[in-house]
Amino acid sequence: PPGQILLPLLLLLLLLGPAMPCSPQPNATRFVCTEPTLSTFPTGLPPTTLAISVEFTALATLLPSALAGLPRLQELHLSSNRLATLPEALLRPVPTLRILDLTDNLLADLPAGIFTSTGHLQHLVLRGNRLQALQPAWFRHLPRLLWLDLAANALAEVPPAVFHPLRSLRSLDLSHNRLAALAPGVLGGLRALEWLDLEGNRLGTLPPAAFTPVPALRLLFLQDNELQALPAAIFVPLRHLHVLDLARNRLRVLELPPRPPGPLPPRPPGPVLDLDISGNPWACECPLLALLRRAAPRLTAARDTLCASPARYRGQEVAAVSGAGDAGC
Repeated sequence: PPGQILLPLLLLLLLLGPAMPCSPQPNATRFVCTEPTLSTFPTGLPPTTLAISVEFTALATLLPSALAGLPRLQELHLSSNRLATLPEALLRPVPTLRILDLTDNLLADLPAGIFTSTGHLQHLVLRGNRLQALQPAWFRHLPRLLWLDLAANALAEVPPAVFHPLRSLRSLDLSHNRLAALAPGVLGGLRALEWLDLEGNRLGTLPPAAFTPVPALRLLFLQDNELQALPAAIFVPLRHLHVLDLARNRLRVLELPPRPPGPLPPRPPGPVLDLDISGNPWACECPLLALLRRAAPRLTAARDTLCASPARYRGQEVAAVSGAGDAGC
């Protein structure tokens, strides 16, 4: 009877288990797999594939030939897997790759020559790994890189001039590492850089000429460090800066980028500086108060931007004391 035949077939299917998760489709241009049990990189992807997303899986290793036969691949998203190493030859079959996302893996190092053949790469995301050091060889063949995300690793230092070949770079994220200092010249070569994030490190000081190599910088994030003082005129090269975050450091005296030339008032044309200096023990004395009146930044988190000294202003908002103009400055 049909029922007697059907039952063994169902049992057989249960024993065999589900089909291979995330099977490729012929002639597809995009392949997406977020199957948590996947432990082997899919094979048989069509040569028409332009983008691959294998994320949130159990993938722990990749063969050197994993991307063979995919000459048109432009995007490779491998975030939230268990990758601890990558083969040096992995990217050689995909010379047109533009985006590589390796967020939240277990990478403590990368092969020196892994990016030798990826001269078209524009976005490289290594956030949330275990990198302890940067190799200059990684960045020697990436002249078109626009976005480099190295946040949330274990970097204790950045070698001088390591980023020098990245002449097209617009955004560099080094936040939430273990940087206690920046070497002089560490930003050398980054003349196109517009966004620099150093939030959440252990920076106690900065080189006086730290930002001289990056005159195009527009957004600078230095919050949640251990800065006690800023070198005089450190921000003078940053004439295009319109966001500066110095919140939650240990600063008592402020430095700011120069205002655009012109009379005051009225304010000259150009962007207003958005400035967060909250959570610092400010000395509300003439240098700070006069600087704020002269530069007229737009203070964010003003309610948390308080005077720590002198005693007569302790606990008062810096903006209120500066605006009152009765300090005799």
